[in-house]
Amino acid sequence: MPELPEVESLAGFLRERAVGHAVARVDVLAISALKTYDPPITALAGLTVTGVGRHGKFLDLDVDGLHLVVHLARAGWLRWREEFPARPPRPGGKNPLALRVHLDDGTGFDLTEAGTKKGLAVYVVRDPAEVPGVASLGPDPLSPDFTEETLAGIVNGRRTQIKGLLRDQKIVAGIGNAYSDEVLHAARMSPFKIAATLTDDDVHTLHRAILDTLNDAVTRSAGLAAQDLKGEKKTGLRVHARTGEKCPVCTDTIREVSFADSSLQYCPTCQTAGKPLADRRMSRLLK
Repeated sequence: MPELPEVESLAGFLRERAVGHAVARVDVLAISALKTYDPPITALAGLTVTGVGRHGKFLDLDVDGLHLVVHLARAGWLRWREEFPARPPRPGGKNPLALRVHLDDGTGFDLTEAGTKKGLAVYVVRDPAEVPGVASLGPDPLSPDFTEETLAGIVNGRRTQIKGLLRDQKIVAGIGNAYSDEVLHAARMSPFKIAATLTDDDVHTLHRAILDTLNDAVTRSAGLAAQDLKGEKKTGLRVHARTGEKCPVCTDTIREVSFADSSLQYCPTCQTAGKPLADRRMSRLLK
């Protein structure tokens, strides 16, 4: 799933290529991805892209005051096209193409989504706050307002595991499964630690880890073409999706805890005083 650093980089990529160009037309191939009808998506035709921004994991194209807001979900992606095939795309079948935006110079981009579980969401609104997911977002960790005091207020009194808190978009915007693993590894903190038990020193360490991890990922991705961002994310991760590999800090073996539809990775030596975390799913399989 694209998270804050990748969406930030996509926004920068589109600022360089799409801003100043008019939308020639929009082809909708997967009607289920389109979540709004007023204004209609056809209203974008003839309008100029004046800016590109980000709200958490949401990408926001300002098109002369209308906003094309995109959430790429688990398997969605944006693919830039220097030119399009002469033959228009056909909907249906195994075609991953959900939406195609043509610009006035012949370039544009596709929104695609792989797999059978569809979550890609596209909105055309007059104000990004009209998108429910945007309206409910918590503070953005790259905002100057996301101070150590802000984080202290977030964790205060919350009887929830810190891993789940970091992933909750209503609490902190933009961090998902991958970067929450990375942040907690950098902070040397157990993903199962209860948020309310964090000391002032813990909050300081966690705040620093959030900023350093996200800013480092954004810096690595800056200037990359859209098609290269996934590869950059994968190579930059130190523990997430690296079960069984050696921790780059201490060389202990990276372990995993599995859930119904996701998993987390961590280093026992760096994060849990050498103790493996209980993996209930695996325990049930071994019974």
